[in-house]
Amino acid sequence: MEFTNQDYATSSFPSSFSKFNSALTAGLLNPMSPPPPPPQSRSSPTLFEMMANEPEIASKSINVNNNNNNNNNMLSHNHHNHNHQSYVDNNREALILQRINYLLTRKSPGNSFNDSVTSDVKLTLSSKDGISVSMSVHKQILVAHSRFFALKLSHGGKANGAATTTTTTSSLLPCIVEISDCDDVEVYIQTLRLMYSKDLRCRLMREDVTKVLGILKVSAAIGFDAGVLSCLEYLEAAPWAEDEEEKISSLLSELRLEGVGAGEVLKRVSVEVPEENQEIILKLLNVVLQGKDEKARREMKGLVLKMLRENTSSSHNDLRKESLYSSCNDCLQLLRDQFLQAAAGNLKDVAQIARQADNLHWMLDILIDRQIAEDFLKSWASQTELAEVHSKVPAVHRYEISRVTARLFVGIGKGQLLASKDVRCLLLKTWLVPFYDDFGWMRRATRGLDRHLIEDGLSNTILTLPLAWQQDILLGWFNRFLNSGEDCPNIQRGFEAWWRRAFWKRNGEQEQPSQVRITTVDNNSMLKN
Repeated sequence: MEFTNQDYATSSFPSSFSKFNSALTAGLLNPMSPPPPPPQSRSSPTLFEMMANEPEIASKSINVNNNNNNNNNMLSHNHHNHNHQSYVDNNREALILQRINYLLTRKSPGNSFNDSVTSDVKLTLSSKDGISVSMSVHKQILVAHSRFFALKLSHGGKANGAATTTTTTSSLLPCIVEISDCDDVEVYIQTLRLMYSKDLRCRLMREDVTKVLGILKVSAAIGFDAGVLSCLEYLEAAPWAEDEEEKISSLLSELRLEGVGAGEVLKRVSVEVPEENQEIILKLLNVVLQGKDEKARREMKGLVLKMLRENTSSSHNDLRKESLYSSCNDCLQLLRDQFLQAAAGNLKDVAQIARQADNLHWMLDILIDRQIAEDFLKSWASQTELAEVHSKVPAVHRYEISRVTARLFVGIGKGQLLASKDVRCLLLKTWLVPFYDDFGWMRRATRGLDRHLIEDGLSNTILTLPLAWQQDILLGWFNRFLNSGEDCPNIQRGFEAWWRRAFWKRNGEQEQPSQVRITTVDNNSMLKN
């Protein structure tokens, strides 16, 4: 319903208010004039009272005007949107008709499509959105290329309710064929034009993938086998965009064209033996782990990790746990050998320590993404031999292994790793002191290190232990932090949480029983008295 400003304002205020407003205005303009007679025997408002009430009256008037303006603006906006949508729809239909007209009027030497002089079939196509187009075609060409038209033009009648063929009794008049409810009249006309072409493949090269998919669908529907084969050849050879792959796979599965070449097209996006994916991905992992160019290794690690994360939910592309742990064990063994040699004073291949530690860190990310990192946690927590000789290796060569420990802390602290209490305690017992020793080097030498994330992970890991174990670990950290400062992780948040658990709640729990005990003693003494 549409309202005008005059109607809205008139219906919003009673007549008594208008009279009062007029009287009030008159009094304000002429303070000496007598006020209007009151309806009851009460004193008239003073000039001060009238001036004090004036903003309220003015605000009501402003609100009324604003409401009227907003209503008008809303109606105008809705009307504008409706007109804009109508313009867009009309413009779209005009463009479609323009392209259809171009297809019908375009002539090429030797091509008799839509030649009203030589044609013997009048074909009318109607779409679901109301577009209807008539054209002149040839029965001989339709029957030779399409099983659908061969059936309809030979016997007449209906096929699936989509086409009606009427054959006139006079040989001088053309046969009339009407096809209704076409999905896309433009694509249907392009398919019919292909029947008149000698080189279908060359003709399709002018089209894009989306258009060829439409032609393929129409060709399959009318039994135009040459058109189907040409479209499949095009799709097999042409490049696809990523958003087109799903459309192609879906349409080919819907049309069931495996026997006429669709299988060759689908080979681009699927393999016949899914088990081969396991071996391929494992080979990629090993190539990255053994690569020699460090810059290229970093780039490929990020790429492979990204692709594996995208395929985590796809079971047929997933990696077997045994394969991943086989690669992890190889890296860990190389790390152990080089670390023990460096601890013994042999620094010949000491660079392998950082390399293999980085490999383990990367493999740990993959394991955590697949929620199968608990066994790695147990294995790393059990490396007591490495932890014992940790201080014998120069910090510049050893700090990378503490990144592995830090990643485990983050995983436990964020709930990505659910290990037993004993395993968590063993991890801290084995690697916490080496982690403290390397933290300064790790903070300065590791680019992009998220210090706060690691500190929160360590705090949360400690807080998952029993309160007595928390106390031992956090008191040790408190002393170390006061002597190391920035070279020690700041887990103050964890310390505060432990403090509240250990003292505030404990005091609160003991306070109530002590009060009850004192009250009991007082009552007994009173009875004795």
